[in-house]
Amino acid sequence: MEITSLFLRTSLNNLWNLNEMLKPDMHKPVMCSEVLEYLNLKPGMTVLDATIGCAGHGVKILEKILPGGKLIGIDRDRESLEMAKGRLAEFTDSVSLVYGNFRDIDKILPITSARKLDVILFDLGLSSLQLSDPERGFSFRLEGPLDMRMDRNSFIQAYDLINNLNEEEISSLLWSFGQERFHNRIAHQLVYERQRTPISSTSQVAEIVIKAMPRHYRFGRIHPATRTFQAIRIAVNRELEALDEGIKKAISLLNTKGRIGVIAFHSLEDRIVKINLRTARVEGKLNIITPKPLRASEEERADNPSSRSARLRVAEKI
Repeated sequence: MEITSLFLRTSLNNLWNLNEMLKPDMHKPVMCSEVLEYLNLKPGMTVLDATIGCAGHGVKILEKILPGGKLIGIDRDRESLEMAKGRLAEFTDSVSLVYGNFRDIDKILPITSARKLDVILFDLGLSSLQLSDPERGFSFRLEGPLDMRMDRNSFIQAYDLINNLNEEEISSLLWSFGQERFHNRIAHQLVYERQRTPISSTSQVAEIVIKAMPRHYRFGRIHPATRTFQAIRIAVNRELEALDEGIKKAISLLNTKGRIGVIAFHSLEDRIVKINLRTARVEGKLNIITPKPLRASEEERADNPSSRSARLRVAEKI
């Protein structure tokens, strides 16, 4: 699957190769009732939450699979993993938490002594813990450094991409990962501004994006910098590659009649999920449980704005 153009991939890979060398209130779980219902959870099951986060889904899953069940949680964010550890402390004997990337699920599973899984859940959204910390650099609404790393041990930050990629590469990144209509204008303005001084903060990027936009697009329903921040974050964390690889591996690790559920928050993620599940169905590996993605209820969307774009797809292993 082509995710970026060749020249952009080459430039990003050069930076990522360097990376390999250098080696209060909990987040509300989105569509929790739908997850619990459609994943068909029962006592005694072995469940993998591939994005355990602060364990919002994890707590509810344990209530369904105990007694006798086991929850395995993976996260590439150590801070979130520590939060999950504290929240799941009373379930120590039934929980195994692992620091890592779900694209390595096939290597992580043996560490937990599990061989096959009954249920696998991917919740691809950022947590409130990540978004509300200015030092993480995920939010254009908070002044902070250009970081955006989910894994703080990773070397490449948003700063590196914004200040080192050329104009054409930035433009391609913004379109490929953010579907930003004004990618050319924003890339040009970013390169122009960094010639005077390096761009180092979230507020700088947000201001530059607004400046690059045509005036009548600066006051829309969503903040003008939304797609730009999404694109940069996806590139920094190689999210689409990890998702494509992780889902393929997850399907192979499911028991017969085991279910996989994925909550996506934008069309790029959802497309990868849809293609992988449909391909596995054609290959005779899966039955699709949700022909169309499930959406959050009106009540949940009103109570939890982050659920508005959420789409849940579920399939069952044959």
